[in-house]
Amino acid sequence: MEKQVMGEFVRVLKLTRTVSVPLQLLQTAKWLSSKPLVSGSDVLDIRIVKETIFEWGFLAVCSRVDEVVSFPLYVEAIRFAFHEESMVRTAVRAVTLNVYHVGDDSVNRYITSIPHKDYFSNLISFFRKQSMDLNKRLSVTQLNPGPDAISAIIAAVDEIEDNLYYFSDVVSSGIPDVGRLITDGIMMILIFPLLLPSLRVLPNNDMQDGVVPSLYLLCCILRIVKIKDLANTIAAALFYPLEAFTKSSWGKFDCFISDHGFDSDAVLVQNDCTSSNLSLREVLLAYITKGNDILVLGSLSVLAILLQTKELDESMLYWLGILPQRKQHKKLLLQALVGEGSGEEQLFSSKSSLTRDGIGTDVNVYHNKIKEQYGVSFLPSNVVISPHVHRFQVIDALVNLCCRPNISAEILWDGGWLLRQLLPYSVSEFNSNHLELLKVSYNNYASALVEEVRGIWSDFLISVLCDEWRKCKRAMESSSPRKEPSCVLLLLWKIASDGYITEGSSFAAGKRMHELVKVFVLLHQLQIFTLGRALSEQALIYPPGDLPANCRARGSGLGVSGPKAGTEVSLGNALPCRIAFERGKELHVYFLAISLGISGWLVLAEELPLKKSHGVVRSVAPLAGCNPRIDDNHATWLHLRIRGSSLPFLDPVQFKDYGKKKAKVSVDGRWTLAFRDEETCKSAFLMIVEEINFLSNEVHRRLKPLLNLETEIDLSGSSVCVLEDTSPYRTRPN
Repeated sequence: MEKQVMGEFVRVLKLTRTVSVPLQLLQTAKWLSSKPLVSGSDVLDIRIVKETIFEWGFLAVCSRVDEVVSFPLYVEAIRFAFHEESMVRTAVRAVTLNVYHVGDDSVNRYITSIPHKDYFSNLISFFRKQSMDLNKRLSVTQLNPGPDAISAIIAAVDEIEDNLYYFSDVVSSGIPDVGRLITDGIMMILIFPLLLPSLRVLPNNDMQDGVVPSLYLLCCILRIVKIKDLANTIAAALFYPLEAFTKSSWGKFDCFISDHGFDSDAVLVQNDCTSSNLSLREVLLAYITKGNDILVLGSLSVLAILLQTKELDESMLYWLGILPQRKQHKKLLLQALVGEGSGEEQLFSSKSSLTRDGIGTDVNVYHNKIKEQYGVSFLPSNVVISPHVHRFQVIDALVNLCCRPNISAEILWDGGWLLRQLLPYSVSEFNSNHLELLKVSYNNYASALVEEVRGIWSDFLISVLCDEWRKCKRAMESSSPRKEPSCVLLLLWKIASDGYITEGSSFAAGKRMHELVKVFVLLHQLQIFTLGRALSEQALIYPPGDLPANCRARGSGLGVSGPKAGTEVSLGNALPCRIAFERGKELHVYFLAISLGISGWLVLAEELPLKKSHGVVRSVAPLAGCNPRIDDNHATWLHLRIRGSSLPFLDPVQFKDYGKKKAKVSVDGRWTLAFRDEETCKSAFLMIVEEINFLSNEVHRRLKPLLNLETEIDLSGSSVCVLEDTSPYRTRPN
């Protein structure tokens, strides 16, 4: 009324000749009523700035002392914050963020006053419901994995992370009370009553509801919501045992929660936990040393996010046992340079302690805050022992993880990355047990690698190893984790949907070989690290050897590219046989087994009528993994397994959408060759065995530098592993 807004409306109406302006004015006026009409397809979009917020009386109404006493646009907008239409929720967020970034003190006081400040706790309650819904979706996915299940998880993850980014945007407005309200809401509505109680030692390596989404949500909150108090309070809470959150004063938390009709019975808290005397920090380490793949990955993700959180005090990292060695040395070196205390003495001491400089004092501040502000007072004196003990526990857990069997190589790499972050250039904190564990594990995998030299995919072994060497080195030296927190949820789906790989097939053998190589490479690089030696850019292997003068590859007249369908080949060493690729259509062909360095082929050729002793290649198959066997009942029949010529799950061109193409995964084929007599059949069998031995021996010879760490080997530049093309997962000649 003071600004004569209605008079302005009349003036604008007299000036306009289009219908759109009156409609807009009517819609604007409707916002002044007690029940605004808003739908998903018709939402008012108003840009608010400090200079105009009080000029437009329908936005905010001030008293004579410049205090906002009414803000219809804001009040009515937040009524639709939890509307079922996502477009409406998006519009509400746009309006509220504009208000928060106005920068007017009176507006800030208005939105953080009673009852308007309840909006922030209601936001956290809404987010809590989404967290519970995610847990239910994960449970359904374990029972019924499929494309629809993964799509639902991805959609839920997107919605959850969008909400967290909204919290972050709200905090970035710089309104102190808002940051405090969001921190308190997250801690009292989500963290203390929901997420932390879900972290418990699980019996029999079980995967119970609540643990996985809790690990994921902790990672997301720390990564996205940039609030110093929030990050440090969460970290400080990890020193408490689970019992602190299952026996605390829930009445205080419940009073803070506004459920808006949400089902509070769905809370993930379970009081029948085991080992409740362990701190939550120790529970995370127990997941690493004893949990399954999902629990290991989730716990590693939490530690990695803590390490990467810039809002977290270094003192908190120090007491958690995950302060990187280089940061400790940097602080001590600075002290030594400026002559403060005993920095130089501590820098060169294996028992260096930063507590003398008060780096651990901030931890007590957050413990007191948890007790006084949030009512969690259960913190036994034996929970916080020593940062040295905590650091040893972390390093011990990571070393034991790297030596654990039956854990995915990808996850072991994540553990290796975290270990290298803590110890980037020194293994002084490894004890003799750690070194022995790593050495024994490395020797076991080296022995398994030697066995793989005669395996189904021996012709791929060197190319896969060289490629994974470079990948592992890049991963270990990366400054940030390789995975987003949501990977822990997608791993749950992947495990549930991985049952399509037929055990005993060459495809399954290829996956095992790949896993073996990845773990071997990790352990090999860790061994080099423990020996204090520099890590080469590429895997050091012997160069290709010379071919014997009388080898079948030379006698066949084949070029370096190997046999291909339609090319001419000499049949001097070939054996005649019969085969039928279709029922009733028997072919007379010549069979030849050929090895060329670390590659090998089975060749069927048809004789050229005008050029005796020469033929045209009709069909080619890999030599490795053919598993030759003479039929028990027909001594002239030779059975061969025909393996795929590539590893589809490793080739990005062939297998972009892993899991979606499971129906198209190639299966093993079979050749049954019929020879004219038993002697010829046996000769064919021995030919295959001999060529497989040539191939395997060459692979083993070239791998020797990687199998003997104690011997210094002087290799020329030509001996490093260099792949011939950009796709290493194909059968090709040396």
